[in-house]
Amino acid sequence: MDQFIKFTPILKDKIWGGEKLMTLLQKESERKDIGESWEISDVEGDTSIVANGKLKGKDLKELIEEFKGALVGEKIYNHFGNKFPLLIKFIDAKEALSIQLHPHDDLAMKRHNSFGKTEMWYVMQADEKANLIVGFQKDVTKEEYLHHLENKSLTDILNIDEVSKGDVYFIPTGRVHAIGAGVLLAEIQQTSDITYRVYDWDRQDAQGNYRELHTEEAIDAIDYKAQPTYKTVYEKTQNTSSEIVSCPYFTTHVVPVNGEVSIDHKGKDSFVIYMCVEGEVVFEKEGQKEQLQTGETLLVPASLQQFSITSKTKAELLEVYIK
Repeated sequence: MDQFIKFTPILKDKIWGGEKLMTLLQKESERKDIGESWEISDVEGDTSIVANGKLKGKDLKELIEEFKGALVGEKIYNHFGNKFPLLIKFIDAKEALSIQLHPHDDLAMKRHNSFGKTEMWYVMQADEKANLIVGFQKDVTKEEYLHHLENKSLTDILNIDEVSKGDVYFIPTGRVHAIGAGVLLAEIQQTSDITYRVYDWDRQDAQGNYRELHTEEAIDAIDYKAQPTYKTVYEKTQNTSSEIVSCPYFTTHVVPVNGEVSIDHKGKDSFVIYMCVEGEVVFEKEGQKEQLQTGETLLVPASLQQFSITSKTKAELLEVYIK
């Protein structure tokens, strides 16, 4: 298993979506409301299809069944079997997303026969004064939360941060959150599409319908505790892979590239995903070359451990794997 793998993006139209995925990330669509590009997905009904090389046309499920640990890593295959554990996306919020949260693994398994959904965000571009909602300003009780929900004043108790390029937020299960209007970001998460929507700004779709809310389900899933700060503090070093987030579900590093970087993943026993969040790079191993530009994603199999990444100008990658 020695091929750098690209997949065909799965584009999702959303009531809050816009055009940045096409204009800034070169996704192909005539629509003006594309909210998400699912870059690597094993969600039921939305399995990614290989777009390059000798494996072109095969889907992610087929790859795992055929290559097993050589693709995902032995320990990951032993744990997850033929299920790919991560869902990788780019998201464009022309309007604010609903205020929402995700259940933890136990609750998601009991209610939905699904994984929970721990995730992280990396802001790629943000309009002036664009913001994210992440967590509460202070600890609240269930009763306080419900009072504000009923009175449509939830934002009075939620933490709202203005954001800019390079900002990182880790969103564990139970943490209330929403992407604000004008934010383009990369999202890394567990393979799950379970979302509890608690407030949707009273908006209606083209047919005058409101989207479903999950008020009751959310009550037991919310983490009502506040954190001193929600933004992840991290450092970048040129041509070096630096950790920004690590949890049991995924580890994400940032790799600023200028010139050539030699990569060695021996000992990881995991697939590695690269998301290009700035510039353009070339991956190379023994004559095999794969170009990656802003808004593109690459899956490197666990068995492909040593290669080089080169950029002629400043570029930046997110590097994702499972420890």
